Amino acid sequence: MNVFVIIGILFVSLFVVVTLVEKYGKRHTEEELAGITKWLWPLIGISLVASLIKMLFF
Repeated sequence: MNVFVIIGILFVSLFVVVTLVEKYGKRHTEEELAGITKWLWPLIGISLVASLIKMLFF
């Protein structure tokens, strides 16, 4: 029963956060988005390699 309460609270808080971010969030330009996505794939690769090393040695 506690699991359903926790899931319900998570969904309500997610709904509130998404609503507030859509209303008050900053709009990014194409140049800002390009700068952000430039770093996305290398960071994903680094995190995958780090998790692989953690799984192998720890």
